Amino acid sequence: MAEKVQYPTYEISIPEMRQRYLKLYSGAVNDVMRFDYKVNAALPSEYLPLREGMKICGQAFTVKGAPDITTEGEFEMRAQMLEEIPEDSVVMFDCTGDTVTAQWGEVMTMAAKRAGCRGAFVNGIRDTQAILAQDFPVFHKYRTNVGMLGRFRMFHYQKPIRIGEVVIHPGDWIFGDIDGVICIPASEAYRVLLRAEGILSKEDGIRDMVNSGMKPTAVVQNGGYF
Repeated sequence: MAEKVQYPTYEISIPEMRQRYLKLYSGAVNDVMRFDYKVNAALPSEYLPLREGMKICGQAFTVKGAPDITTEGEFEMRAQMLEEIPEDSVVMFDCTGDTVTAQWGEVMTMAAKRAGCRGAFVNGIRDTQAILAQDFPVFHKYRTNVGMLGRFRMFHYQKPIRIGEVVIHPGDWIFGDIDGVICIPASEAYRVLLRAEGILSKEDGIRDMVNSGMKPTAVVQNGGYF
């Protein structure tokens, strides 16, 4: 079901890394991945935050599931998965295109939050009001009242998954805001953070030029962009 994952260490602590990422916006992180690493790191755009101001950030805890009518051992596996979620993680659910069931709800939110989980990325949710009341970041495609049992089940967790065009490994960094979600390879997460912080600093200078009344062509001549 699960594999033992060895997460890399960084020059700063995981909590500090999270807090610094949360000061960024996803466009800046995407630009680093596109221009420095030449990869598409953006997850499908149809996944939206449950509330506009929600941001998601942490190390990926990967789950694979699909539509399935079998139920034997399903509750037990789901409970074991919840017990193994590490602190400062984001649950990333590869749902194999499911459009019917909710893979996430109130009680799973409660259990994940108690474990120190920092958010979930799933196709479907239910118990929406109860999730909102817990102020837990969730990115999703749809809402439904249809539960998983007898319609969808998990197959394994903490193995590589693919969502859209992006392969996500356990421990990769996940960052998302109102404009979408990005996956950053675990080995590059600190360097990407530094580069994205540099973009924010540069954009402060561009804003100053625009606010001063400088013409757009002059802004570009002075190293700015639009």
